[in-house]
Amino acid sequence: MNSYDVAIIGSGPGGYVAAIRCAQLGMKTAIIEKYATLGGTCLNVGCIPSKALLDSSHHYEDAIKHFEEHGIEIPGDIKVNLEKMIARKQSVVDQTTGGIDFLMKKNNIDVYQGLGRFKDATHIMISGEESIEIEAKNTIIATGSKPSSLPFIKLDKERIVTSTEALKLKEIPKHLIVIGGGAIGLELGQVYKRLGAEVSVIEFMDRVIPTMDAGLSKELNKVLKKQKFKINTSHKVKSVERVGDEVIVKADDKKGNEVEFKGDYCLVSVGRRPYTDGLNAEAAGVTLTERGQIEVNDQLQTSAKNIYAIGDVVKGAMLAHKAEEEGVFVAETLAGQKPHIDYNLIPGVVYTWPEVAAVGKTEEQLKEADVAYKTGSFPMRALGRSRASMDLDGFVKILADKATDEILGVHMIGARAADMIAEAVVAMEYRASAEDISRMSHAHPTYTEAIKEAALAATGDRALHI
Repeated sequence: MNSYDVAIIGSGPGGYVAAIRCAQLGMKTAIIEKYATLGGTCLNVGCIPSKALLDSSHHYEDAIKHFEEHGIEIPGDIKVNLEKMIARKQSVVDQTTGGIDFLMKKNNIDVYQGLGRFKDATHIMISGEESIEIEAKNTIIATGSKPSSLPFIKLDKERIVTSTEALKLKEIPKHLIVIGGGAIGLELGQVYKRLGAEVSVIEFMDRVIPTMDAGLSKELNKVLKKQKFKINTSHKVKSVERVGDEVIVKADDKKGNEVEFKGDYCLVSVGRRPYTDGLNAEAAGVTLTERGQIEVNDQLQTSAKNIYAIGDVVKGAMLAHKAEEEGVFVAETLAGQKPHIDYNLIPGVVYTWPEVAAVGKTEEQLKEADVAYKTGSFPMRALGRSRASMDLDGFVKILADKATDEILGVHMIGARAADMIAEAVVAMEYRASAEDISRMSHAHPTYTEAIKEAALAATGDRALHI
């Protein structure tokens, strides 16, 4: 029987990063993955393939809507080859997952393909082509999450689909109904909207991206409506039925009136649930919460002292980079180091166009906590860089402590917001004030000038270009 210092169950961003860091710190490490490829949801059916399709569809939209204005003339009709677009997406996935294989070999990590199941707290059975038992002094559970649904919805994975199936449709929908106005639904909705589908979004809450700052929700809602999305907030879905090639969704609006939606595809994107199926956690003494998450303490340690859990399977935002930070945290804890994670400083991003990104507290959270704050915002359309690229929608908003000027939250919507948010994370990690940012030189012309201008506005209505 092979014995290890640490075994990781699950090879998503949390799991494979934890494995690499454990190996770097001198631990004999194994990783167990039930699927044929490493990388988990993110690399195979999540972050990476969705961004590949978002980029491809963005190119197409630019070609049909914006090239002429840029002085680029293409003779003949511009057509979408969806099969080729999906194939390119898959090649990106294959390259990325292949890169994880390389990293496992480079770091001398043993990879087991099969379902990992606890026999007890130190022994794991792996059911693959053959059953194998390994021994692990410590184990990290990184089994991730699966798409959630609603109890009355029967997912046929053909017309009524989750994000997994939406990444490989055989045709462009005529009318895609999206249940859920969060990041996943809006991103995939935008892919198919660009390619010619009619898209209707049905959201239970009173706004899209409801977990983010209300100002971002309002701006994104305005932009999506301009892009001809049909946004239906405060709607409670009560039935989803397929009749032949048609999907009929019935919902009650905020007044209690029944509204019917008919489309040829329905994407159910109502969140994700922790995935612990087949883990046999009880045999190892690992406790699950009522929500199906694995219960952990501040050290990410489960009720079994030698077993840890990270990523989507524990509390907190279901984000790949959060899982990575937790993977490194546990590896360094096992090595006797004293790492830390500030969950307030883990950014959130929605990869629509314009992109939406945020870190720290929202205005709603500061009001609820009765924190005195000041705010400064700056519109993207006031930037020379935005006018040059024709990306005029959006803004940057900085929230700072009224007394100390320390930055408490940064919220942005605009071109390249996903990349720009890192500046805000760095600033907040070092407890910068709005004035600190306002006095830093930002290259001109860039989108990040909006961060400086918002900081100037927060320090006393000192924005220069508005």
